[in-house]
Amino acid sequence: MNIFKKNRFNNDCKRLMFYIVAALLFMLPFSYEISSLLLVVGWLVYIYKSVKGFFEWERTPFDFPIAIFVVISFLSIFVSPDPAFSFYNCYNLVGRYVLTYYLVVQSLNIKDVKQVKVSSDTDKHVVRVALLEQVKTLLYVMCFSLAIVIVYGFLQAFFGIGLTSEEAMVWTDNAIFPGLKTRVFSTWQNPNLLGGYLDFMLGMLMGIFVVVKNRNLRIAIGILFCITAFCLTLTYARGACLSIAVVMAVYGALYNRKILVALIVLAVILLVSDAALVERLTSVFSKLDTSSEMRLAFWESTIAMILDHPLLGIGWGAYFMVYPSYDYYMQGDFIKIVHAHNMYLNFMAEIGLFGFVSYMVYFFGIIYKAFKTQISDIEPLNKGVMLGIGLGMSALALNGLTDYVMFNTELSMLVWLFSGVAVILGKKVYK
Repeated sequence: MNIFKKNRFNNDCKRLMFYIVAALLFMLPFSYEISSLLLVVGWLVYIYKSVKGFFEWERTPFDFPIAIFVVISFLSIFVSPDPAFSFYNCYNLVGRYVLTYYLVVQSLNIKDVKQVKVSSDTDKHVVRVALLEQVKTLLYVMCFSLAIVIVYGFLQAFFGIGLTSEEAMVWTDNAIFPGLKTRVFSTWQNPNLLGGYLDFMLGMLMGIFVVVKNRNLRIAIGILFCITAFCLTLTYARGACLSIAVVMAVYGALYNRKILVALIVLAVILLVSDAALVERLTSVFSKLDTSSEMRLAFWESTIAMILDHPLLGIGWGAYFMVYPSYDYYMQGDFIKIVHAHNMYLNFMAEIGLFGFVSYMVYFFGIIYKAFKTQISDIEPLNKGVMLGIGLGMSALALNGLTDYVMFNTELSMLVWLFSGVAVILGKKVYK
């Protein structure tokens, strides 16, 4: 095989890997099985390319904390009350997260740098243009997927399509909120998960809207942002609504007062049009809300778990098995408590303090890199994506104080996917 054919083969494989990443991004809100299959296929292409003599591995600044997170997660299996379950749960979840991250890193056009002499401005421009086109493709796919999720959410809210009477009632507390009849969850498992997904999407849309200057693009993104915000209110997920509101209010107050004013106007319109939403949001200050009361009880129990198992935790995914021994609230096994309703406490409980720190270094490291890139000389759209990733992950970080939506495999894979994008966009060769 001559040099031309070899380079063409290598580029074709990387292009195929990228399209698989795009398909994975599209399918995450809709199908766990298809998303898993796409992830496997993507890595099979990478392995095939490597076997053919084109092994390349792009390192990232977060390789070490991710490695520590993986190692400690698997070590926690040995202290789990059910090691077989924890092992199965760990390699299924942690494996998916890490493989998603590195598939993105290995498939985006950072590899093209090794095929051109990046000493010249022309060569650097070629690489930047190639990456920009890939970012555009990912954004189109993301918006199309988001639009489908939103439309289905509206169909649930206004026509009850895909929503049984039991599902309509299970997520509402009629004793406290008699006016609340339905909380939509669209293609996600529950309203809080949909709220977490929409939080991240709103952050992405805001980042792009703020940075890009193309008028038509800003109008389209602005309309999609408003529709997404409306869909978020239909989840009545208090943590998600308040988290994204706080993140955007802080950003607007610090960097863009016009954006802050526009957000306040949008918030007022949404609140005035829905009395049940106002009642839900203000209930966080009431002790009558059973949801808030239970969260406090879960946190008390979780802190006790952490104090008893500080090093390796109780075992990956073992929270629901250990919780009955620390049940200070309900005193019964009539309901399974699968997580602590707090991202930080849940990680500390299941994989110990060192595992928790390693994950936080990765998670907040991505946020830091995303915001730091705003001062770099990169393409406006890429800068907007980086800002969006920073805003979206900040909203999830804030939401993590009162919930743990990241226990959902698909939502976590989405965050790890965009973490890989952030790492590539932050490479100095593109600046």
